[in-house]
Amino acid sequence: MSHVANVMISVNFVDRPGVEELSGWLRTAAPRQGYGPGEVGWVGYLNETTGSDTRWGGGKYPECDVYAGALNHADLSGLVARVERIAWEEPRFVQLFVMDQDEQYFRVWMFHGTELRQLVPEGREDEAP
Repeated sequence: MSHVANVMISVNFVDRPGVEELSGWLRTAAPRQGYGPGEVGWVGYLNETTGSDTRWGGGKYPECDVYAGALNHADLSGLVARVERIAWEEPRFVQLFVMDQDEQYFRVWMFHGTELRQLVPEGREDEAP
């Protein structure tokens, strides 16, 4: 049985190495949800969605760097903690989007100083079943 979370991260172009580090960690050492305590391993990886072969609509290339992946059995709190620990060149531009299985919208995290904070519209938590 799977447990899928859709994940996107938008970064400044100078932070490609940070995303590559994150994707490598997701491939090899990410904490896994639904397994034994401390279980780590492959939960997926991230691909760039805004490169020269983009399938975005419109007549121009996107002016942002966005990476995405469908992660399986990822410990999402561990993912958020890992994003917070990466030495980003431009952390103020990092935006992490996570939609866990059976959720209807993405949760968004951005840095406030050195802390990664979840941004939630007021009352939104009470609306979701």
